Amino acid sequence: MSHKDSIESFREKLETEYEWPALYTFKFIVPKDQVANVRKLFTNHDIIEKESSKGNYVSVTSKIMSESSQHIIEIYIEANKIEGLIAL
Repeated sequence: MSHKDSIESFREKLETEYEWPALYTFKFIVPKDQVANVRKLFTNHDIIEKESSKGNYVSVTSKIMSESSQHIIEIYIEANKIEGLIAL
């Protein structure tokens, strides 16, 4: 599946499962040195961070009120540029 196809598939899923505007929860695991980059994605939203037992990774959760599935996809596209990030 191409990158474009996977984005369209995700958009369809978002449109089916949510009624916009909607509260959407993002969850990521990132290397500790990349947490600041994830925070930049959610500058106006609350973020919950939890360090891994060894302290090498941090789980980052943020709930945002979004106007559209496109907004969610744009955040994931930006997040995908962060080295070592895993989206849950």
